[in-house]
Amino acid sequence: MSNLTIAVDDDLLHRAREHARERGTSLQALLRDYLARIAGERSPVAEASELLDLMESAGGRSGGRLFRRDDAYEDRL
Repeated sequence: MSNLTIAVDDDLLHRAREHARERGTSLQALLRDYLARIAGERSPVAEASELLDLMESAGGRSGGRLFRRDDAYEDRL
């Protein structure tokens, strides 16, 4: 595995590290995943895992209320 050195703004680095911390990972892992994704080497399992993590961290705004399909489209009928 090769090492990569880049120069970034201090504020950008701070925000990127915070982003990684909020997701329970390292900045190095985020960058490695990003590079693998743009190079087309990311597995579907890794993509699905990231989507599940994002869904869990995003929460929701329903307040626990369950919606029926009919209710969701009531205005459009």
